[in-house]
Parts: sequence; C-alpha cells; structure tokens
Amino acid sequence: MLDAKARVIIDPVLNTLGRKLAMIGITANAVTIIGLFLGLLAAAFITVGWFALALVPLLLSRIADGLDGAIARATQKTDFGGYLDIAADFLFYGAIPMAFVWFDPAQNGAAGAYLLTSFYFNGTSFLGFAILAEKKKMVTKARGTKSLYFTGGLLEGTETIVFFVILCLFPTNFAILAWVFGTLCFITACSRIFLARKVFPNDVTMTQNQSEDLK
Repeated sequence: MLDAKARVIIDPVLNTLGRKLAMIGITANAVTIIGLFLGLLAAAFITVGWFALALVPLLLSRIADGLDGAIARATQKTDFGGYLDIAADFLFYGAIPMAFVWFDPAQNGAAGAYLLTSFYFNGTSFLGFAILAEKKKMVTKARGTKSLYFTGGLLEGTETIVFFVILCLFPTNFAILAWVFGTLCFITACSRIFLARKVFPNDVTMTQNQSEDLK
C-alpha cells in the first residue's frame, strides 16, 4: 500500500547513489548478495536476542535492496539479476520470523508458523500474478522499474520492513504482532486472487494436443 509513495521519496536518492557506485565498478548482483548477507546477519542477531543491534544490518540490507536496482538501471538490467533479487528478498522475509521462533520456540512457535504460512501464501499470489502479467505483456512503474510485475496490496515491502522494525523494538510482543500481521497478509493474498480473477477472467491455457488440433 505504501510502496508507490515511498518510491517517490527514496528513488531519487537511490538512483544518484546507484550511478556513483556503478561508475566505480560495483555491480547490482554484488549489492544484492551483500544485502542478503546483512539481512541474514540481522536474523542471526535476533536468534541470540540482540534485537536492537539487529536493526542496523536489517535496515542496511533494505538500503542495499534498493541500491541494486538503482545500479542495474544505471548500467544494464538482466533477467538473472531480477531473479536473484526476488530470491534474496524472499529468503530475507522468511529468515526474520524464523529467527524470532528460534529465539523462543515455546512462546513464538505457533504465531511464527502462522506468519510464515501467510508469507508463503502471499508470495505465491504475488509471483503467480507476475507470471500471468508477463504473458499479457503488462507493465507498471508505480513501484519503480522492476524485473517482475509488482501488484499492489494492503501489505507490501514498506509495511513489512516497518513490521520487522517494530518486532525488533518490541520483541516480547512478537506473538500478537505476528498473528495480526499474518492475518493481514492472508487478506492481501486473497485480494490479489480476486484481482487476478478480474484481470484474467476468460484466459484459457491450451494443452499440447489442443494446440495441435488447431493447426
């Protein structure tokens, strides 16, 4: 919900910095890997209870996540770069809740499992929509120039990062926060499915035999 508005603010800064980094030879894929390492480092800190300290690599990882796209725009966007970026994002998004579960399995286990299931469902609805959008040659730049078609929703990347920051600031409230945020993720995924039903209402995927019959 907030990604498009956030992009208006952060993109000019990221694009300027991305061009400077590209000029000294830093690649988008390298920044993606660095960002993933920082995100996993944040998860490691959470696992041992260093919640406040985890905020530093967590936020730096999200800056890197924006910078890799800016560098790619300043140099050359590649399909693999887009693929690597989304794979790294999904690993990061799963690692943070997992870290809270590992920190206190008894207290956070059930809520963490619910949250991760909602992430799984929401991510699937997002990627599935992106695949169909690619088949239809649909494009959007509302959330910046992306390798995949990004659909909006009640919860997007910006809200998720804010949620992770809140978790680190109030770790004892993980369970209740996870139940609430997970429910909102389920709502987001369901709304995306309803949107797909409207956007792709009568599409038919033919089998190979059906295709041959039409020749």
